[in-house]
Amino acid sequence: MHYGTMGRNAMRTITLKNVPDSLYRRVRRSAAANRRSLNREIQARLDGSLEPAAMDAEAFIARVRAARKNLRIPPLTERFLRAAKNEGRA
Repeated sequence: MHYGTMGRNAMRTITLKNVPDSLYRRVRRSAAANRRSLNREIQARLDGSLEPAAMDAEAFIARVRAARKNLRIPPLTERFLRAAKNEGRA
């Protein structure tokens, strides 16, 4: 695989322009709270938003079941789904 002249592990530079003061202050506060530089905080935020965390399917299903129970949503049955599909069709 060809990676060009920068190589496989090259670090790139990104310039961010026209950052609103309010956003800059929030990122600066977050960096301080996380004991990171402003640059490292932005890297961590970008990385976190672009690489979704692995999902624990069992835990997710348990949360959905608990939420459905709390909301008292009836189970999805074949009859319910058929009626929902046909609703509005005439």
